Amino acid sequence: MNASTPTYCDYILQEHCSPLHIAYHDTEYGYPLDSDNALFERLCLEINQAGLSWLTILKKRYHFREAFEGFDIATVARYGELDFERLLGDASIIRNRAKIKAVIHNANQIVHLQKEYGSFMHWLDIHSSLNREEWTKLFKKTFTFTGGEIVNEFLMSTGYLPGAHHAKCPIHSHILTLSPKWNQST
Repeated sequence: MNASTPTYCDYILQEHCSPLHIAYHDTEYGYPLDSDNALFERLCLEINQAGLSWLTILKKRYHFREAFEGFDIATVARYGELDFERLLGDASIIRNRAKIKAVIHNANQIVHLQKEYGSFMHWLDIHSSLNREEWTKLFKKTFTFTGGEIVNEFLMSTGYLPGAHHAKCPIHSHILTLSPKWNQST
């Protein structure tokens, strides 16, 4: 992002900005998450946002949680063809075959990571010193539907990469008190 590109922090100050954006910016964006299911949810939402506005995802978030049973990783990993068809027919979420398949596939990948590393979060923590390009390569090797922008937004939004807020944003200072991984020395 260059100096002339408006940041999310600038965007939420616009007169007609949605309260959903403001709430997300102020209470979630860039904040470290504390559970594998919360991390999985954020990854799934970022995948579903591809090609769409973030506001669309925020509006459908409750429905995503319902459709994917609270983003419980073990439950989603067990989804079969009937679950896939149910999700594909659910008009309250994004009905995109590739995105739905990615969510189910990625749940299975996280189950494997949990077995090997103890948790998805621990796997992320182990790799927290990676730069954006290295993260993208790792995610592409491990998951599906995880291009550079999805990986970057997922990692920024969960405190693994810097850049969610500019330094003058009051939320930035608050997030620093939460010790995001990008601000910890390795």
